[in-house]
Amino acid sequence: MKQYLKLDEWSIIEDSFDPTTHEISESIFSIGNGFMGQRANFEEQYSGASLQGSYMAGVYYPDKTRVGWWKNGYPEYFAKVLNSTNWIGINVFIEGTALDLAKCNVKDFVRELNMKEGYLSRSFVATLEDGKEIEVKTIRFVSITRHEIGAIRYQITPLNFSGSITVVPYLDGDVQNKDSNYEEKFWLEVEKSAASDLSYLTLKTKKLDFHITSIMAFDVYKSDEKLDIEPSLTEREKYVASEFTVHAEQGIPLTLYKYVANVTSRNYGLGELVTAGKNSLLAAKAAGFEALLAEQAVAWNEKWRGSDIIIEGDVSAQQAVRFNIFQLNQTYSGEDDRLNIGPKGFTGEKYGGSTYWDTEAYCVPFYLSTAESDIARNLLIYRYKHLEKAKENARKLGFTKGALFPMVTMNGEECHNEWEITFEEIHRNGAIAYAIYNYVNYTGDKSYLGQYGLEVLVEISRFWEQRVNYSAAKGKYVILGVTGPNEYENNVNNNWYTNRIAVWTLEYTLEVISYLKANEEAHYLELADKLKLQDEEMKQWKTIIDNMYYPYDEERQVFLQQDGFLDKELIPVKDLAPEHLPINQNWSWDRILRSCYIKQADVLQGLYFLGDRYDLETKKRNFDFYEPLTVHESSLSPCLHVILACELGYQDKAYEMYLRTARLDLDNYNNDTEDGCHITSMAGTWMSIVQGFGGLRVKDGELILHPFIPSHWNSFSFKVMFRGSRLKVNVTDNNVTVTNETETSVSIKVYDQSYTVSSLGEVQVLRSAVTI
Repeated sequence: MKQYLKLDEWSIIEDSFDPTTHEISESIFSIGNGFMGQRANFEEQYSGASLQGSYMAGVYYPDKTRVGWWKNGYPEYFAKVLNSTNWIGINVFIEGTALDLAKCNVKDFVRELNMKEGYLSRSFVATLEDGKEIEVKTIRFVSITRHEIGAIRYQITPLNFSGSITVVPYLDGDVQNKDSNYEEKFWLEVEKSAASDLSYLTLKTKKLDFHITSIMAFDVYKSDEKLDIEPSLTEREKYVASEFTVHAEQGIPLTLYKYVANVTSRNYGLGELVTAGKNSLLAAKAAGFEALLAEQAVAWNEKWRGSDIIIEGDVSAQQAVRFNIFQLNQTYSGEDDRLNIGPKGFTGEKYGGSTYWDTEAYCVPFYLSTAESDIARNLLIYRYKHLEKAKENARKLGFTKGALFPMVTMNGEECHNEWEITFEEIHRNGAIAYAIYNYVNYTGDKSYLGQYGLEVLVEISRFWEQRVNYSAAKGKYVILGVTGPNEYENNVNNNWYTNRIAVWTLEYTLEVISYLKANEEAHYLELADKLKLQDEEMKQWKTIIDNMYYPYDEERQVFLQQDGFLDKELIPVKDLAPEHLPINQNWSWDRILRSCYIKQADVLQGLYFLGDRYDLETKKRNFDFYEPLTVHESSLSPCLHVILACELGYQDKAYEMYLRTARLDLDNYNNDTEDGCHITSMAGTWMSIVQGFGGLRVKDGELILHPFIPSHWNSFSFKVMFRGSRLKVNVTDNNVTVTNETETSVSIKVYDQSYTVSSLGEVQVLRSAVTI
């Protein structure tokens, strides 16, 4: 772990250039707008180590599966978000010598991600081999108000000479995914045109027929004077460029403004792409760079108004949580229910950019509380639209009914090819069911149940009904051959969390059926007919609920992660020599599987989801048993431990785990940030503060708060949207203040005492008067 970034409340700042951390910075300084994203690659050419990455949401490729052996039921491909046209490219030549930071002396280098206003800037002074010295200053962003637009201001100033500078803005579609299974390039050229006013390039994928058109235009200024440029034009396969040479004078800046529109066939007909792109581009260019940048600042101010968390007295924690919130807001806007959230967002290619259960378990709470309810609703509708594919997935694995949602997907089909995950990590079904409950419980929107929710719940319940089997030896139902959330255990029997979430799903499905029967009888009857819902199967669900087996240790009074867990040698992580950690980089897989060590919350995942069903003593016993055995080698692990530690009053452990989740990428805890940031775990960072330190829960339609403040902080505050109101919660050593920023009054409970926060009103609770 190398800490090389400066602490700042609103910015991520790198104040020197180090090629050994450059790929990490490319991930951390990424920009996006929910529709496209861009790693922090240099605009000019760079011959050092780099992962060039430009990504368009929803545009993917079915890369043929590569495994050493095949199993029936394996998906034939792994879907991957595509590295698409490099639209940021601007090559620079100083009297014929290419500007390349790998080949010149660099000083005064500063790269800054301005999170408050949503742009990336960079400045440096470069000395070339012949002694010529130039200063470069750049700003770029992708617009969150004009989803197809990216803009760059690139300024070059000769410092110790006057001479020719050649600049080449270009579009390059001859790109390749770093994670391509067979080193295949996925794009074919459709058409291109290079012209003095604007140039465009249209590509299509070799499979699935996604089309993308990128169109660029530019203006050039010397000081404040706009130059009349007649560029020389280049066209070659998958590439268009404009080249011009200017006599630059010492101390006088030369500025290129590059505007690009990226449009795809997801949103336009194939014959409309060029026209749509041109219209979008020309409108942006007419507005001008400064106006676009001002629009960006206003739009980001609005995002921060609803989602900012303020921490007083701890700049490291403040910077970290804002970075996490910033990346979440860059990744998903919720405006398109065909889109979801990949574990790396737009910051890298690991995990293929596909959807995992991370969305339902970790991301839904963030969007529920920081945006209008339709944003989170769209995440649920995404799964509903994939229900038929989920049913197909179950059939492929031999089930005659029910639905198994995929572990990894772009379009509803399973595209993960590790058998212990694809076939056995079936607890993902439970997270999808839980997300429906979480949404309805938080928003009160019970209309969702009849419109979409019941169909998903019934099909998941039908899957569980078939996946269990009755053990005559135990006299109970069991679930065999699974992988729980702890992926350091494969092919186990009776993973407690899997068994528990399966039963909970059956219970909740029956509860929803009962509600719809009582409140939407006519609609329920239509749904029951559509689903061919039978009394016999509901009776069977009740039988399974009443007779499920759960592994349990009577002596310790803890739920056992799975059958046989106590056969392991139980050595706490703290007793391992440092050179063993992380075990996933130092141990064989065989050794990991035989060990007691836990990658991420497993039993504790269930105690988090179903926290209202277990008392504090039960949670304490299980936390005290399992946390010391947890290596936290999943990015999703620390946040749940923060929340449970807060509930149990383990303040030091909560803060330790908070720093680990919040600064996971900024400090490169897992030594893998160069592959991209851990976007879905960033939602866990938000959960750590709001649900952990803030103690936020929702029960019986009431918002519950039970905050404590870490000793490292002077105060902290967060905002949540709840049933039409937006509340600001401020916590100090002395009091908790809840301010209603809307005209919708709301009932809340603070430290078990009920209050009504009236329209634009405020409630203040003295912390000294309560037991925390």
